[in-house]
Amino acid sequence: MVTIKDIEQAADRIAPHVLKTPLLESETLNARLGGRLFVKAESLQKTGSFKLRGATNRIACLSETEKARGVVAYSSGNHAQGVALAAKLHHVNAVIVMPSDAPKVKIANTERHGAEVVLYDRNTESREEIGAEIAEQRGSVLIPPYDDAHIIAGQGTAGLEIAEQAEESGVILDDVVICCSGGGLSSGVSLALADRSPETAVWTAEPEGFDDTARSLAAGRRVSNKPGAKSICDALLLPAPGALTFPILIEHVAGGLVVDDDDVRRAMKIAFEEFKLVLEPGGAVALAAILSRRIDVLGRNVAVIATGGNVDAALFAEVIQGR
Repeated sequence: MVTIKDIEQAADRIAPHVLKTPLLESETLNARLGGRLFVKAESLQKTGSFKLRGATNRIACLSETEKARGVVAYSSGNHAQGVALAAKLHHVNAVIVMPSDAPKVKIANTERHGAEVVLYDRNTESREEIGAEIAEQRGSVLIPPYDDAHIIAGQGTAGLEIAEQAEESGVILDDVVICCSGGGLSSGVSLALADRSPETAVWTAEPEGFDDTARSLAAGRRVSNKPGAKSICDALLLPAPGALTFPILIEHVAGGLVVDDDDVRRAMKIAFEEFKLVLEPGGAVALAAILSRRIDVLGRNVAVIATGGNVDAALFAEVIQGR
């Protein structure tokens, strides 16, 4: 079990290494929506995503013996960068298993932080098997992207910040919407808000074809996505919710929202125009859910987490220019 105390301790532990990201607001969007929309800009976090929070907490909790053995992680890119930088900050060697079709910016940034990158084919190979094999061969500690108590607690620190920032603005949030894949962020944030802002309903947001969390919440059990689905949201393409994260989600999350790739493109463009934020597709899914009225903002106070901004320049230009 992950508790609010775990999240509070994680916040103290990672404070020297992560940024307190802003909670942004646009008068133009508020007028359009008829309520108040707040954007938690985790795309401005070091490494460009929230993943640094959980990775830093996990590596900081390693023993000196474990640190000496190094770490291994697998990731489509944002967890990769988080682990690479957290390992560098704690003087730990890191090996990261990444899909060969990951955005080039994510691969390059992971290497820039000093990690060794091992590429694999996501259609024919298992990143879990490759990561486990490397960890066994080298005696390293495996750092999973979401199904880990320290990771969940670290991601939950974003929820503490949202509650604090909303209180500073004199606002009680009616809803918080979170981009979701394995569920590390949404489970951690929902735990934090259950303690700090119990009036707030928490929702997950996913792209069509990868809406396993929404369907799992509706079914009351973990279900998987059908193979063959495609989405531009490369960070959110996992087959099923996590074994550790889902029990937290089913207790603390109101439901799951689903958007299509066109909704995501519009959200990326509006985030750039209204907030001057560069968002990757997966990082814009929660904003897309609000802008496409999956829940109504009329007369309400709603926050979304913009989870990441690591997008290749060519794709971002294509989206912004509407091609």
